[in-house]
Amino acid sequence: MNGLIGRKIGMTSIFNEAGKNIPCTVVELGPNVVSQVKTEDSDGYNAVQLSFGERKAKRMTSALTGHLKNAGIDSTLRVAEFRNCNLEKNLGDKIIVDEVFNEGDKVSAIGVSKGKGFQGVVKRHNFGGVGQATHGQHNRLRAPGSIGACATPSKVIKGMKMGGRTGGNRVKTRNLVVVKVLAEKNILLIKGCVPGHKGAFVIIEK
Repeated sequence: MNGLIGRKIGMTSIFNEAGKNIPCTVVELGPNVVSQVKTEDSDGYNAVQLSFGERKAKRMTSALTGHLKNAGIDSTLRVAEFRNCNLEKNLGDKIIVDEVFNEGDKVSAIGVSKGKGFQGVVKRHNFGGVGQATHGQHNRLRAPGSIGACATPSKVIKGMKMGGRTGGNRVKTRNLVVVKVLAEKNILLIKGCVPGHKGAFVIIEK
């Protein structure tokens, strides 16, 4: 396996051997259950599908319930697929965190970033704002300024950086480092920031 599905718990900090304080994100990873094994013969490529968590059976869709029945899984919260897996597993097998990750591993975290609602250009696109007033505005120091082009093309160019809804996007943060693995609690401590709010679902992969 090259990844697992989990849930972001929050942040903490620990001291390393040199006495340096390291900020860490706490992620509960697994145990995951193998819900489907894809092969070249049946699906055209090799992959392993994992499921994470439990919920009330009445909240499951009929399609997902039937799909998980083959693996002996009653209910799940999240399902994700991982390719290029070198860990041989069968339907219904459980995978725990220390089977996949070790201390010092470099990983990527995939999740949905925090939604921030409608924001202006200073927060959304890092415009200069106060102290760096730009061309095209008078006394509104957080305004975007002039957005037009010229007589040609006589319109606002598509993709112009303006205010709008910010956050709530699928984000992948790369080159994070695994600081500690707490296998008995299915906990992974990762140096740095993992996208999403507390309790958000995340995918950690190598």
